[in-house]
Amino acid sequence: MKIFGKVRHRPSASWRQATDRAFTLIGDGRYEDAGALLTRAADLEPWLSESWFNLALLHKFRHDWDQARSAGLRAVALLDRETGAPDWWNVGIAATALQDWPLARRAWQAYGLKVPGEPTESGEPHGMELGSAAVRLSPEGEAEVVWGRRLDPARIEVLSIPLPSSGRRWGEVVLHDGVPHGERVTAAGPSFPVFDEIELWAPSPVPTWVVLLEAATEADRDALERLAADAGFAAEDWSSSVRLLCRSCSESQMPSDEGDGEHLDPHDHSEPGHPGPLGHRTAGAGELWLPERECGIAAPAGLVRGLLDGWVADNPDSREWRDLEEVC
Repeated sequence: MKIFGKVRHRPSASWRQATDRAFTLIGDGRYEDAGALLTRAADLEPWLSESWFNLALLHKFRHDWDQARSAGLRAVALLDRETGAPDWWNVGIAATALQDWPLARRAWQAYGLKVPGEPTESGEPHGMELGSAAVRLSPEGEAEVVWGRRLDPARIEVLSIPLPSSGRRWGEVVLHDGVPHGERVTAAGPSFPVFDEIELWAPSPVPTWVVLLEAATEADRDALERLAADAGFAAEDWSSSVRLLCRSCSESQMPSDEGDGEHLDPHDHSEPGHPGPLGHRTAGAGELWLPERECGIAAPAGLVRGLLDGWVADNPDSREWRDLEEVC
């Protein structure tokens, strides 16, 4: 088989050595040195799609989207199969980062995904109905897994209220990688992939607040969450929704905090009766409710106090709030 006049063959030993060394350097974060080696590998074997796929991957790690798109297009031009190649997925990520919507649509279709309808005025692909997923914010830092809605194969709209340490807000859209690292399993049975964030794609103007609540019952807490949702924003009881997990467990299959009963994961690192900081046990039905709750609220500054005051006014005997602070 000839490609651009070259007979396709196995890559040379020099190509393999340069490529292997480059990925070792990538693992150490030495992207510049890795780039020089991968460029040399591409010069040695320019007719191999893998040469350009590897360069596209490096540029993705560096968030150099113009170069990632260019190298990705050279990779797909050399492919010998029609659909399902990860080369096209990387092109789709780069095109999405650059808002090159015609190319993004072409990439998803070439990968084998259905992109319904005609392109919109902006060209942005809509209606793919990929459902919910979890995304790991700041995967190389203080990683936090939150829930969101998949807009397309490379973007998730964050629907949880992230902790301030993540630097992310409710309603933001993040660009994410294509290979899941872990799963979250709901009480109803379905599992959802956990994707790693690559970078912020669209910021949210809605600030994050933390407030201490006195909520006599779970129903009182739920009432605040409904009130915020009815206003078009969000409230989340961080006292019950936040769990600390070690990295290996976060990247494995974990049950989500949904449904009744105690959730116990086989990776639990605590002892019975003595949960440690990395314990994976969550409160079961019938356990003592603690009225003091730390709650995150995503709402504009001009609305947040009105929401809280309205929540208290609906049932003042069992509800109070204090220590409201903007944290992100």
